[in-house]
Amino acid sequence: MTTQPAINEDKVNEFVGRFVGDLGAVVHAATVLIGDKLGLYKAMADGKPISARELAERTGTDERYMQEWLSAQAASGYVEYDPTTERFQLPAEQAFALTNEYNPLFVPGGLQVAASTIKDAGILAEAIRTGKSVGWHEHHHDLYEGTERFFRPNYIGNLVSAWIPALEGVEHKLQIGAKVADVGCGYGASAILLAQKYPNSTFVGFDYHEPSIAAARKAASETGVTDRCSFEVASAKQYPGAEEYDLVAFFDCLHDMGDPVGVAAHVLETLKPDGTWMIVEPYASDRLEDNLNSVGRVFYSASTLLCVPASKDQEVGLALGAQAGEARIREVITAGGFRHFQRAAETAFNLVFEARP
Repeated sequence: MTTQPAINEDKVNEFVGRFVGDLGAVVHAATVLIGDKLGLYKAMADGKPISARELAERTGTDERYMQEWLSAQAASGYVEYDPTTERFQLPAEQAFALTNEYNPLFVPGGLQVAASTIKDAGILAEAIRTGKSVGWHEHHHDLYEGTERFFRPNYIGNLVSAWIPALEGVEHKLQIGAKVADVGCGYGASAILLAQKYPNSTFVGFDYHEPSIAAARKAASETGVTDRCSFEVASAKQYPGAEEYDLVAFFDCLHDMGDPVGVAAHVLETLKPDGTWMIVEPYASDRLEDNLNSVGRVFYSASTLLCVPASKDQEVGLALGAQAGEARIREVITAGGFRHFQRAAETAFNLVFEARP
């Protein structure tokens, strides 16, 4: 007969309290996505107090739903409630993070990614049980748009202002005219930002996922950069070019590759002799115990549900994971033939590495 371990009541209560917080966050996430989709936050962005009826009239929604939605936002601290007037107010700080997709702190995209993993929980559970893969292309479509909306704010805040200047000689090349490959480009946000900043250079984004390439082409057209920014369907080990690129960039995707060492070797072949490979990866320390924090919680969870399944869907299936850390990334890059590797920059969410032949 198995003996039941003794239960510490205080620890149980502490855990249940933490779970209630998690449950509230998960359920609340859907209300945030609804607010984003229906323009409810934008309708409150002027910061003026508003009633449920007024918000319903302003947004063409149902008043009773708005009363409950606003109450949920107040309970979560997203809006403020004044019981004397029975009105709600969206503070300027929350409005900044919730209403403008093109600022460095826009947050709903992350919840859209998280929602996609819940929709895919059935196929992910089967993959985890059997050790099989789930290719990027097999996920719910919210993942693709959510990923772009999640990462783009970070790129807006850091790419041209901090990361590019941190690379040796790269900004000067881009200013006078360079050729750049953005591999694993997704919806093309990073390539488009670079094309907007450096009009004398040319940029080509590559991704194996055809719907993402279609979305990237549409975005390039809408932003008016198609004269210098194009997108093609190709994998990280097969994109074209022999000693062709001054800069090759991988944004938050190397750890998703099945054969990152083989990818590194291919990048080396496509770079000019004096070219640079910029690798942007999720922030991580080399030891697991140093990643047991709020950022690591996000990335280990995403890695379980997205990154490892995607890598296992490709040849080799190395499955680095989103918390590989600098030492492991260095091993991969140098094994692919690069002789120079260093950390060029970092943020709370990313490590930026520079590799050269």
